[in-house]
Amino acid sequence: MRVGLLSVLIASSLMLAGCASIAKGTTQAVALDTPGAPGSTCTLTSEGIGGTKTVQTPASLVLDKSQHNIAVSCKKECFQDGVGIIPSHTEAMAAGNILVGGVVGLAVDAASGAMNKYNDSNQIAMVAIPGCKPKPI
Repeated sequence: MRVGLLSVLIASSLMLAGCASIAKGTTQAVALDTPGAPGSTCTLTSEGIGGTKTVQTPASLVLDKSQHNIAVSCKKECFQDGVGIIPSHTEAMAAGNILVGGVVGLAVDAASGAMNKYNDSNQIAMVAIPGCKPKPI
């Protein structure tokens, strides 16, 4: 009886050892920039990050990983608004999780978002409005 329990514990440990949630984590550092328009105010919106977050570019922030893409909208005086998407991709090691962690490991990574990854560096294009002069502060 003890051997059976020990076997189950060892097998469970091996399954969890392959999880992306352990190896890669459930959060990720993401950089956002607006080339030529530093100081732009950008709003990131996604169910996966808990609603909205607002940053000034250039920015680096830590986000919860999710299967949901992140919509980005940037504004700055004398520039047309810039919009874009930070796409969510499946982490490469998720496929290996099927072999090592099986269905349990895959389910853990899917539920935690660990099997997903955002682009590390993201740029939103901002186009200057010709002849526009920023208002003095």
